[in-house]
Amino acid sequence: MNIIDELEWREAINQQTDEEGLRELIGSKSVSLYCGVDPTGDSMHIGHLIPFMMLKRFQQAGHRPVILIGGATGTIGDPSGRQSERSLQTLEQVQDNVNALTAQLKKLFVTEGDNQVRMVNNYDWTHQINVIEFLRDYGKNFNLNTMLAKDVVASRLEDGISFTEFSYQILQSLDYLHLYKNEDVQLQIGGSDQWGNITSGLDLIRKKEGSEAKAYGLTIPLMLKADGTKFGKSAGGSIWLDPNKTTPFEFYQFWANTDDRDVVKYLKYFTFLSKEEIDALAQKVETEPHKREAQKALAEEMTRFVHGEDMLEQAKRITAALFSGDIRSLTADEIEQGFKEMPTFETEGEAKNIVDWLVDLGLEPSKRQAREDITKGAISMNGEKVTELEFNVSAEHAIGGKFIIIRKGKKNYSLVKLK
Repeated sequence: MNIIDELEWREAINQQTDEEGLRELIGSKSVSLYCGVDPTGDSMHIGHLIPFMMLKRFQQAGHRPVILIGGATGTIGDPSGRQSERSLQTLEQVQDNVNALTAQLKKLFVTEGDNQVRMVNNYDWTHQINVIEFLRDYGKNFNLNTMLAKDVVASRLEDGISFTEFSYQILQSLDYLHLYKNEDVQLQIGGSDQWGNITSGLDLIRKKEGSEAKAYGLTIPLMLKADGTKFGKSAGGSIWLDPNKTTPFEFYQFWANTDDRDVVKYLKYFTFLSKEEIDALAQKVETEPHKREAQKALAEEMTRFVHGEDMLEQAKRITAALFSGDIRSLTADEIEQGFKEMPTFETEGEAKNIVDWLVDLGLEPSKRQAREDITKGAISMNGEKVTELEFNVSAEHAIGGKFIIIRKGKKNYSLVKLK
């Protein structure tokens, strides 16, 4: 299957600057293409992944990806999708973010072989350009009326936009021109909000290199969930690729909890499963939705891709233990992941009667209620029911010397940390 045909099947193409020309180019040779990300933070989230997954598909089809880290543009800030001015970061903070994103992207996308991903930083060719050169050599090629008509700028005019953010599209255009001339890049891909920046780059290339210059642009559709809300966020915020920001278990659970209406779309966008495999899972969604096989496949593929096989197995162990109640099978690290968002209490760890212990922590409102719940078998500690009113809780009950898990009823879990 031609890569363009595959992307169309995956519903991953929003706009193309020249569909026929791009299809002909890709069909005739191995092409260099690029996608960029600005270092506005020290980790990407799953929304950032979308165009890079497409970049990976081009790589698998024999093309040569270039990943651009915006060490220069990141100091300015892309106005896309914003209604107010971005707070500028220090150059030191931008560089720290550059280092973090470079390591993250290398882990995910850099492989051995002839079509190994090349990584570049636009600070390298931008920081020595002085203001006179910028205005004469580049600014002169941009028509103010055309820039104002771009959606990214037009949407900001009512509330105002600084010259700094207004000039962002010139800097990104300079990137495409540089990569076209020095890295043989002929295609830029990005999210749908990057269409204006991409077409500005193409205009600059043709003005500088001639109207016959073969360069193209392709954007990915804006992704919304079936309920109309923005993709990539949970109740706790963004789903980050950094395991210190979003644990592998949380990452796995995000995908495992995907709505039936979205799961096939996500399988097409984010996984490298074949059409036959995805069609089979889509059939399962229709005929046996309660088994959630498509969601499990999605969660496994994504967690394996981002965090590796070991972290996938850990996430599955935590999930299985929470489902079965077999808490003691988990390590302290796994408990910390699995119960991160659950009510948390702290205690000194000295031996104390279970009734007093539950009340002192605030897990029970009164000793009478505590005795009643214990007697009825409604209290479990580390997956085992506690039914003796004379039972004493001590530090020896803590898993890994750190945690005690209390379950009240069937679903109400609490995490108790020993100080």
